[in-house]
Amino acid sequence: MNNSAPRIAPREGIIDEVKAAIGDAFIEGQDVVSEVSITVARDKLVDVLRTLRDKFDYQQLMEIAGVDYPSREERFDVVYHLLSVTKNHRIRVRVTTDEEKPVPSVTGLWPVAGWLEREVFDMYGVLFEGNTDLRRILTDYGFRGHPFRKDFPLSGYVEMRYSEEEKRIVYEPVQLAQDFRTFDFLSPWEGAEYILPGDEKVQPEAPGAPTPAPAGGKK
Repeated sequence: MNNSAPRIAPREGIIDEVKAAIGDAFIEGQDVVSEVSITVARDKLVDVLRTLRDKFDYQQLMEIAGVDYPSREERFDVVYHLLSVTKNHRIRVRVTTDEEKPVPSVTGLWPVAGWLEREVFDMYGVLFEGNTDLRRILTDYGFRGHPFRKDFPLSGYVEMRYSEEEKRIVYEPVQLAQDFRTFDFLSPWEGAEYILPGDEKVQPEAPGAPTPAPAGGKK
């Protein structure tokens, strides 16, 4: 069965060509299932993306994504997804960083990056040097923490409610209405190993299934 997704034309040798063009900024590259990804030095990111835009015809910045690997020294990946309209091809560019080292902003190359960098900052806490409007974009004012980090608690840090006394929305530390309970999810074919309320009145049946009565009451 043919895939309905648009077919992406391969660019043979694109990794070697990019490596030769960006020099020591290149760290590694791979072409897996027709998806090209390269990892570059963080401080050379702007030069690399400018080269990809101007010399390799990757005109559009489609997305900036974050990934969190808490066990690594530089726990965050920041991944740039580029599209070449004229070549019908995509490429991913990846850099790594941590909570303190900023990633150079690419708003000078693509103004749309301002919104995308704000999203990564909001969700992961990654800083972008040169972004003049680095504010939260998805969470509320005064939100604590970064929700896409792997160590962010599932219940969050604060909860909000409307206070009738103060006539406004207030933020308070999370208080679970009830403790987490352990539920006994049993197979319907096996049944419980204990007597349920009301079942103590039921008389046990003799071993073996009862024989159905014949039609018309005759044996």
